[in-house]
Amino acid sequence: MKTYSWLIRREFWEFRATWLIPAVVGAVLIFAALFGRVDLSAFDEHLAQMNMGTIYLVGMAVLFYLVMSVYASWYLMDCLYNDRRDRSILFWKSLPISDTQTVLSKLLMALAIIPLVFMLAADVTSLLMAFVISVRARTFSAVLWHPQTWFQVQVLWLYVIVTTAVWYLPIAGWLMLVSAWAKRAVLLWTLLPPFALYLIEKFTQTHVVHDVLGRRLAGYAAVAYHGNEQWINDNMSEAATGPVSVWRFINPAGFISSLDMWIGLAVGVAMIAGTIQLRMRRSEI
Repeated sequence: MKTYSWLIRREFWEFRATWLIPAVVGAVLIFAALFGRVDLSAFDEHLAQMNMGTIYLVGMAVLFYLVMSVYASWYLMDCLYNDRRDRSILFWKSLPISDTQTVLSKLLMALAIIPLVFMLAADVTSLLMAFVISVRARTFSAVLWHPQTWFQVQVLWLYVIVTTAVWYLPIAGWLMLVSAWAKRAVLLWTLLPPFALYLIEKFTQTHVVHDVLGRRLAGYAAVAYHGNEQWINDNMSEAATGPVSVWRFINPAGFISSLDMWIGLAVGVAMIAGTIQLRMRRSEI
């Protein structure tokens, strides 16, 4: 466990964007709250029709999550390629650290640590922005802040982190596999094989790869959540007097019982195993 702790610290040292990007996004939003136009009167008039606290907190979470998704994808493509390119792999291979530990620590960083860092940044930013806007508007308003909604957003954040780590494990495994193999142009080698398969299917008039990739990239929400988006709809309905339980929105039982999830998990594990084998055989570029 101590070894993994140091390996995670190493990732923070080498990839400072892990904390710099959420810090910059948060600083820009807080700056906008400090110097932008503030007018909550229009929201107060429609508070019976729309829970702005829910929209605000969920919107902040979605913004940080989208930025995190882009950065985590870039990190997975670069994490094993970068230390071969700058030849730091020679130093790390001289230490009593196995390639399995190295690969798993980077996988943990991408699927858990980075999302948790962005989650913390989203929480701090939303709290500071709500405080700044309330002070500037000279009123403490529940329009942008509701403790119970905030707690449910934390539950939603953690649920998303766990379920997306499992659902998108094949994607993460593929990105790491290419990162461990490619000598240059990692992005090109990441996109070229699936694109080539897609073109072949266009000529052969089949759609197996198209359906598999489409289901993996766009099928997460249908498996992990109730399809009627009940939590968001109920929170924004005219009858809403407070936040509705997040448990009416998430669907952990459906996610766990999904065959696609288990197939993807098996494929992802196989790709990670392949990445470890490549890491053992690859040296500097």
